[in-house]
Amino acid sequence: MVTDGTAGEAAAETARVLELLVDGGATVSVAESLTGGLIGATLTAPAGASAAFRGGVVAYATDLKAALLGVPVDLLAREGAVHPDVAAAMARGVRELTRSDYGLAVTGVAGPDPQDGRPVGTVHIALAGPENRIRHRDIVLDGGRDQIRQGTCRAALSLLRGVLEANMGEHSG
Repeated sequence: MVTDGTAGEAAAETARVLELLVDGGATVSVAESLTGGLIGATLTAPAGASAAFRGGVVAYATDLKAALLGVPVDLLAREGAVHPDVAAAMARGVRELTRSDYGLAVTGVAGPDPQDGRPVGTVHIALAGPENRIRHRDIVLDGGRDQIRQGTCRAALSLLRGVLEANMGEHSG
């Protein structure tokens, strides 16, 4: 797991996630809101990423979460875009759209202002996997926009890594 956010550690974490995907014959796609494509860019940085990375959707605007990823309109109207159920629907939607084994999704508030009554730093991460099982990680991050976006990327990849390692009988962290 990335502990201090150095570039070398981040690259090693990403390489490990891709190695686990390839070794397991699995693929992943991402649905991103507050990170604006950062997770997809991170996953595609290593050579050979195409063996496991199928694609991604950056649905920054709330209406695109419904239009592109199938997030229920009534859920968005009731809860807003920053909600664990929205992250789960995004993860399911990108998994189905791209025919990936895993769909990884993030939604939250990077700032500078609160959104949908949620404070800056609120982040919801969801991973839809085989048999459409959903795993969540809800976090609150400190710092400015860049730190929140980078922290979200690290936490999302950590969640994916932990699930992949568990599926292979390994232990994470």
